Amino acid sequence: MPDCAPTTYDVTLCVENLRAALALHDITLPSLRADLPSFAGGYTPPVGLVALGNCNTVTAHALATALQKTAAE
Repeated sequence: MPDCAPTTYDVTLCVENLRAALALHDITLPSLRADLPSFAGGYTPPVGLVALGNCNTVTAHALATALQKTAAE
């Protein structure tokens, strides 16, 4: 089976794509980042997690609204 582990570049690109998509809806997640410790974990292959971080209820509501609107289209 080929190794499908994401690289740090893959995860960073994913974060930037998500940040850009959220910006289209005027949503900013200040803590959005690649979770670099996930590459050093004991998972095989490394999982390369994206940390979405914390946000206030206004941002969470805006995100939920944008997702619901998009799902309805």
